[in-house]
Amino acid sequence: MLPGDGTYVQWCASCDWNVDPGAPDPEPGRIAAARRRLAHRYGQELAREMEGAEVARPGRDAAAVLALTLSMLVHGLTVVLAVAGVMLVVLGWDTGALPVVGALLLAVAVVLRPRFGRLPKDAWSMNRADAPKLFALIDEVGAVAGTTGVDTVVVDAGANAAVTTYGPRRRRVLYLGLGLWEMLGPQERVALLGHELGHFAHGDIRHGAVTNGALRSLHLWLYFLAPSEPEGLMDRFVNAVTFLPRCLVLGAVTVLDLLTLRASQRAEYLADASAARAGSTEAAVALMDRLLLCRSAEGELRREAVAAQMRGGAAGRETRALAEQDLWGRLADRMGAIPAHEYERLRRVSARRGHSVDDTHPPTHLRRRCVATGGPHPAEVVCGDERLAALADELAPARSALARRVIRDYTG
Repeated sequence: MLPGDGTYVQWCASCDWNVDPGAPDPEPGRIAAARRRLAHRYGQELAREMEGAEVARPGRDAAAVLALTLSMLVHGLTVVLAVAGVMLVVLGWDTGALPVVGALLLAVAVVLRPRFGRLPKDAWSMNRADAPKLFALIDEVGAVAGTTGVDTVVVDAGANAAVTTYGPRRRRVLYLGLGLWEMLGPQERVALLGHELGHFAHGDIRHGAVTNGALRSLHLWLYFLAPSEPEGLMDRFVNAVTFLPRCLVLGAVTVLDLLTLRASQRAEYLADASAARAGSTEAAVALMDRLLLCRSAEGELRREAVAAQMRGGAAGRETRALAEQDLWGRLADRMGAIPAHEYERLRRVSARRGHSVDDTHPPTHLRRRCVATGGPHPAEVVCGDERLAALADELAPARSALARRVIRDYTG
């Protein structure tokens, strides 16, 4: 049987013919292949570990300790460069050449220094005074997840959500994409918040300040040491001199990546468990299905923008103004009209691709299975009609401004 009416991919539910016509090629190379195999093994092991069990925040295992140790060595190298640079500038001032070398070392250390992160300059940021009901919901969900709320909410047009920290005081920020938020039901939104805040509650060494900063420094080293296209004897000499350091840095990146891979996947499973407790098992399972539509949602937004910009002049301005009106409502309606057979196809695609696209996250089908078998959990946080209306009022300015940005500022 070939489900569908021509609007969606035609595929065979019996033999999976054409179930994944746009499958991307996996990243080439032996290291990437080994990483995918290891990620697949970790994903399956963690899925069996999580299913049907009440999970708690994990302690520091040997891999985490080794990852932190290696990260500190990377940061220690940056400190050594800075100290050596200062000494060469101060003590070698009479030699002529040494201060130049010292200044170069200082410049490299400045580039490699740990960064605290900051909010995007053009972000639509909200604090507690701007959206007290939204922040109250976040605080309530955070309490269920075992953590506190956030200091800032950044609303954008993407079909995604994330949490991170910014500034020297490590303030918490929640990135909330309207492309995802608007196509979720009330309890699914609670589950989404539970998942994101669960990352703060359960921790993820890979995204911690020390380890994440070390990975960033190592990738910058790879950039500095990247071989150039040999056009002469000097290029060949430089490539030969940097070959060994480049191999050492690549080895450090690989080791640190593999040491944090299992912890990163475990953090996702634990965050999903927080989503189920906050919004209910049913809502968390539905959220897993909705996440399969993120790429389609972003495609719908691009289609809306292109269609609105096809006409110029006064007619074009009128078309764009009409397109901005209830853009998010139209997106929610289109995503809500996706039939069950398309969801099933996307679930099978997730199972087939596994870790070939993103091996830092477990495949969605495994996450969905763990959530479904780990309950049932009733909703500990309920988003009723009154609260839903209040949230809509607080997000209304962001919805209007971001709809205008999607339609008028789209560049392809």
